[in-house]
Amino acid sequence: MRVEIKARNNAELIAKLRESLNEEVTEVYINLRPTKEILVRILERAPNVRKISCPPSLYPKVSKRVIAALAQMGIELVPEGYPRGRPRKYDEKTVMRIRELVSRGVPVKEVSARMGIPLRTVYYMLERSGNRPGLKGI
Repeated sequence: MRVEIKARNNAELIAKLRESLNEEVTEVYINLRPTKEILVRILERAPNVRKISCPPSLYPKVSKRVIAALAQMGIELVPEGYPRGRPRKYDEKTVMRIRELVSRGVPVKEVSARMGIPLRTVYYMLERSGNRPGLKGI
């Protein structure tokens, strides 16, 4: 059984762990950095847990020793979650198409008109991908 526990601070998280965990739980997601104290509480309340996950931004802050100790016990600590921020409007395929057209010599203004993408956005995508049209002589 999977349990997601979200809290604003460690004390609140520990209180929620006491309420939510039992022997049937095999997966736990917590939204705070898994400290030694939190992990001990999880293991006390849910001895059958096999996977503990946390946000990808907090995973690098977890001690390598803690990750290794959990691995020895057969427990996997993994980053989980969706990337934060606004989703991209144009996918990688579109960026590749723009780069291809520009590399074939199609003017950036024409690429913008053909694809229905604002000119400034086309320049931004080209700059971000390493192509810089119009800057060859500089």
